Amino acid sequence: MAATTVYVPRDAAALSLGAEDVAVAIAGEARARNMDVTIVRNGTRGMVWLEPLVEVALSSGRAGYGPVAASDVRSLFDADFLSGGKHPLSVGLVEEVPYFAKQQRLTFARVGVTDPISLDDYLAHDGYRGLMQAFALSPAEIVKEVTDSGLRGRGGAAFPTGIKWKTVMDEPAGQKYVTCNADEGDSGTFADRMLMEGDPFCLIEGMTIAAVAVGSTQGYIYLRCEYPHAHRALNAAIAAAYAQGYLGENIRGTGKTFHLEVRLGAGAYICGEETSMLESLEGKRGEIRPRPPLPAIKGLFGQPTIVNNVISLASVPLILQKGSAFYRDFGVGRSRGTLTIQLGGNIKRGGLIERAFGVTLREILYEYGGGSASGRPIRAVQVGGPLGAYLPESQFDTPLDYEAFASIQALVGHGGVVVFDDTVDMARMARYAMEFCAIESCGKCTPCRIGSTRGVEVMDRVIAGQNREGNLALVEELCDTMLNGSLCGLGGLTPYPVQSAMRHFPEDFTR
Repeated sequence: MAATTVYVPRDAAALSLGAEDVAVAIAGEARARNMDVTIVRNGTRGMVWLEPLVEVALSSGRAGYGPVAASDVRSLFDADFLSGGKHPLSVGLVEEVPYFAKQQRLTFARVGVTDPISLDDYLAHDGYRGLMQAFALSPAEIVKEVTDSGLRGRGGAAFPTGIKWKTVMDEPAGQKYVTCNADEGDSGTFADRMLMEGDPFCLIEGMTIAAVAVGSTQGYIYLRCEYPHAHRALNAAIAAAYAQGYLGENIRGTGKTFHLEVRLGAGAYICGEETSMLESLEGKRGEIRPRPPLPAIKGLFGQPTIVNNVISLASVPLILQKGSAFYRDFGVGRSRGTLTIQLGGNIKRGGLIERAFGVTLREILYEYGGGSASGRPIRAVQVGGPLGAYLPESQFDTPLDYEAFASIQALVGHGGVVVFDDTVDMARMARYAMEFCAIESCGKCTPCRIGSTRGVEVMDRVIAGQNREGNLALVEELCDTMLNGSLCGLGGLTPYPVQSAMRHFPEDFTR
């Protein structure tokens, strides 16, 4: 009788909830019962409230059980879970769970499905088909596919990816670089980590396609040091890609060369900004470079450089495999393809959701999230990380779309959604935005460095009830200076959460 395959995630979220103990317990119980079980350590499906989610491969699909603790394993065996037996922790076939079934998984199609560091598994699930297609095209044709797909930067800036690639391609240079900014620092975001831990070959393939397109032979993944599991997964996948000829000299006999390595950053939020990241990659202090020149013209070590986010690069293999029109058919307006929405904070069912642009916040919060974890009304939602605006209930029907959010002075950003119920004090949240900027500022420009520090002081006076009218006016002046005078988005976008809190929740500033 063939062994039964059981999947236990090794994603950081699942591990933090006891997945390692669960895997050990399943292996031990199988030995004790003399049952033949193969345990595969997959990525997470993104339904974090069900983690650790154990899946069993059946002829009808993969049956899920969760959240499983090591103490539940014996009762799972007693219930014959290896044959899909009923148990209080049973969730049925995983891909039929409503939270998952309603998604449109493109970039995350393999995450949670495959063994992340098995190249054979990756190839069996359409891996490297995009790269093989790229080898059949000219560099200009590759760039045109990416441009025509409508892919925009998923790191938050939403700059058209194809335009950035074309600039690098057209630059004459002896050496060009492809860099991935994996310094995922926004609060409430974890899509980059999930992708790197759950499908690292997808990122590697996307970077290789970028290298072929622009004529680069060297790439770097700039990873924050707080992601040790992603670091190990990436290094294992890179080693496997080298061993099978998908990286290195003469890739798969095509005559193309691309070398790739991971570099660790120390976790400075400012290094999420592309020029600060390049400074850090060069071994310097992470701080903003004035622009122009743009990194695409003069980037890493002064050479033309692609700087893209993890999700941007990981979206490329599918675009090359299925064509630009396939990807462009998802989304609305100028926001094409899918967005990886990370739902956290005071929410009942937190996790990752991949949907085409155009889904509304209300759908995300209630159809997926199930409302607040506390059971109290949701009062405010911050979208786009610590620099994103706070949105009130009256704006929950805004579609997740770059232009729609810009029209209400908000950001889609990296897709992080953090939820607050009606106990939140928005004056203190506005203060926190200023404090965050003060702590994380690289110090290069005065509006960010000094403006945020003064902002904390003024907000303290507002909260203490000291000359509120005058101090609120001063906060507005500070925000105007930071918005229009800062060198980068850290100081330039900090006014978004501050002003949105003042605009939508004025009662919290006059208590």
